[in-house]
Amino acid sequence: IPVGKDSMSMRTEWQQGGETRAVTSPMSLVISAFSPVLDVRKTLTPQLRVDSSGDHESELLYIDLGAGKNRMGGSVLAQVYQQLGKVVPDVDDPELLKGFFNALQSCMEAEYILAYHDRSDGGLFTTLVEMSFTGHVGIDIQLPEITRLPDSDDITGLLFNEELGAVLQVALVNVESVIAKFAEHGLTDIVHRIGRLNKRDRINISWRGNLVIDEPRSDLQQTWAETSYRLQGLRDNPECAEQEFERIVLDDPGLSLSASFDLNEDIAAPFIATGVRPRLAILREQGVNGQLEMAAAFDRAGFTAVDVHMSDIIAGRTDLSDFKGLAACGGFSYGDVLGAGEGWAKTILYNSQVRDMFARFFERPDSFSLGVCNGCQMLSNLKSLIPGAEIWPHFVRNASEQFEARVALIKIESSPSVLLQGMEGSYLPIAVAHGEGRAEFGDDGGAKDGPAALDQSGLATMRYADNSRQVTEDYPANPNGSPGGLAGLTTPDGRVTIMMPHPERVFRSVTNSWYPRDSKEDGAWLRLFRNARIYIQ
Repeated sequence: IPVGKDSMSMRTEWQQGGETRAVTSPMSLVISAFSPVLDVRKTLTPQLRVDSSGDHESELLYIDLGAGKNRMGGSVLAQVYQQLGKVVPDVDDPELLKGFFNALQSCMEAEYILAYHDRSDGGLFTTLVEMSFTGHVGIDIQLPEITRLPDSDDITGLLFNEELGAVLQVALVNVESVIAKFAEHGLTDIVHRIGRLNKRDRINISWRGNLVIDEPRSDLQQTWAETSYRLQGLRDNPECAEQEFERIVLDDPGLSLSASFDLNEDIAAPFIATGVRPRLAILREQGVNGQLEMAAAFDRAGFTAVDVHMSDIIAGRTDLSDFKGLAACGGFSYGDVLGAGEGWAKTILYNSQVRDMFARFFERPDSFSLGVCNGCQMLSNLKSLIPGAEIWPHFVRNASEQFEARVALIKIESSPSVLLQGMEGSYLPIAVAHGEGRAEFGDDGGAKDGPAALDQSGLATMRYADNSRQVTEDYPANPNGSPGGLAGLTTPDGRVTIMMPHPERVFRSVTNSWYPRDSKEDGAWLRLFRNARIYIQ
């Protein structure tokens, strides 16, 4: 039983068998902190950037906050070789760290930096190759002479120490300005120009005039990913794991955006200008967490978004006859247990008054409905109430056997959907986050010839595509394994649209994890919500 504790010396006294014993341990301090992000546009990722013309004219700067000490104690490399090391990295000069932070903030404000990655988790080598992997581009590196400890004057210590530090990608025209910014904060001696990007997709690293690493980027990336791949193959669907692993060596052009419409045209503006804001029910159930984004998207498009919980409807406090539209939201309904959307649907189907209310709403010619994620799964289980939805499938567990939170590329098909008018032929990135998004036909789902029937009916609204813009069933471009890449459906009159991806999470450019650098405020998916406002007028 602990009977006393000296917080200054971390000395703890224990009683055992009537005898008091003491244990003294070194004091440690763990600090957690947070700060506001004033402008999410000015954030950086490790992805090395090449502009749309294929321009590689940038330089990599290495900021060595360890000042050449290269201490290896406790490093990942040491642990791999079952060692601890003698001396661990430390913050020897807090003013140096403060200067780094202030210089970096100044450079970010001036938009000088293209990419950023820290080196204190794996070392400089890991930092450089991970930046190369994310950008799918080669690098030519010349390591500097910065070793200052006698026992670490070797390339291993230089490449794998985990001292504080970072690598920045900077456009050539801004390199001198960045160096000057760091010099203003006393960091002249720890800023090193170490390399550039190359067009050969190879990782080349030289030291003291010798080429020590010369490997294809894809080979090193497969080595880097293999441990995760092997574990994924044991834990998840091994076929999906293999498909994702093999994509590393393919010539992948990366995400892109191709819109058949003007992203920045506010087609709903004339209707918003009237001052009329139709009421729209933002429908949610226990565990749903996507209602705020959904409300924000419809609010931007000119609606009055009203929070409606299923308990409000069941208790008779809210009636759908008061609304022009209904948006069933996603996000872990019922804790996202298996069949969560199906359970949500049963709270409607097994309550005669609620069932009749929904049936009347779906039959109204002046109404529209949108179901996303759990809301998609829920509405698909209400197809007996929705005119024209007979061939809709059920949505079941992903082929990967895991929850998938990714960015997917979607091809928008020509369909009657009132929400997707004018968007057909577009290829748009979108957020996906679901564990049960695979469309299943037959048995409890739609007819066994559902995919063919959908093709003939034109009710398929969108499909997953790979980065070469080919509709696909392959993982991870198709995150759930739906046949024919199916990602969304509608009804013959287009008034009810369901989809697994989340358009409400990406209706602003800055809320996309990837978007073209020349994008303005509006994200591509805002058009869907503006289409709803035009339909209601």
